[in-house]
Amino acid sequence: MTTPPAPTRTGALAGPAPRPGIFDELSKREIRRAILTGIAVPGYQVPFGSREMPVARGWGSGGLQATLALVGEDSRLKVIDQGEDAGVNASNLRRLVTGHTGCEEETDTRAADVVQSRHRIPEQPLTDGQILVLQVPGAEPLAAIVRDMDEQRRMHAEADYSKMWVRLYEDIVHNGLITAAAGYPVLVEGRYVMTPSPIPRWDVPKLNRSEAITVLSAGREKRLFAVPPHTRVEPLTFDDRPFEVEYTPGAACRLCGSDDTYLVQEPGTDGTFSNWVCSDTDFCTRRRTGDAPAEVAAGPAALARAVLDGRTRRATPEQEATA
Repeated sequence: MTTPPAPTRTGALAGPAPRPGIFDELSKREIRRAILTGIAVPGYQVPFGSREMPVARGWGSGGLQATLALVGEDSRLKVIDQGEDAGVNASNLRRLVTGHTGCEEETDTRAADVVQSRHRIPEQPLTDGQILVLQVPGAEPLAAIVRDMDEQRRMHAEADYSKMWVRLYEDIVHNGLITAAAGYPVLVEGRYVMTPSPIPRWDVPKLNRSEAITVLSAGREKRLFAVPPHTRVEPLTFDDRPFEVEYTPGAACRLCGSDDTYLVQEPGTDGTFSNWVCSDTDFCTRRRTGDAPAEVAAGPAALARAVLDGRTRRATPEQEATA
């Protein structure tokens, strides 16, 4: 009878026997250590050794690596692209991860252990024990303001974000409002300015005091950052310019009738974009069956209506002059 070889020190460090696939155990451990550092210092950009993935950098390689490091055979994984489970990008990434790790596929946000997303946070409030992984094409919020990377690091280290505030002020002066849409800058726990992936402004309030862990990973820039549960995440705004989210008064989903979810337009039979549907297909389906909560996470629609009401009540210069 042949005696199996004794395990080596390197083999012990690598953990269980590797599965045939695209990501080794030592690489997964490095990603997990970087995620733990990001959780310990919310909003801080943690460098990591980004590996080559079977997707191009800039197309979700960072989120893919974080997901592969977090899921196991007993995990339930949900992957969405722009809120849709059946999108081409979501389907291919989900098939890739489940084939490599042996985890279970999931479409119900409530039952998922890990939710990997591109450009959206689900409308269903995430709970304790869940992890949201966001793909990030650009990790540095100061990139459009300061080109020099050493200066960017200095500004983060000293919390010197004066140039960011000037940029926002100039935006208001030139355009009458802050035009930043996807990736709106936020302040994490009063310390680091962070770009929350290219999610719409509608989803930004969902990061504040969330019960779930949020991991944002940029494979091309080889950096990741995280927001632990119950962390204060505030969009950068001025006292006299309240934060606004995308909202079209009177628009509602043609399928479930919701007017408090993030809506996108779809083309009609005549080619015009006249219909609205929910971006989150799982939430829309459950709303139609009565299995969804009455309110979406963070209530962004109520925030939008409050801003509109404030504008309506605000007096015009002519009214102030005659008062």
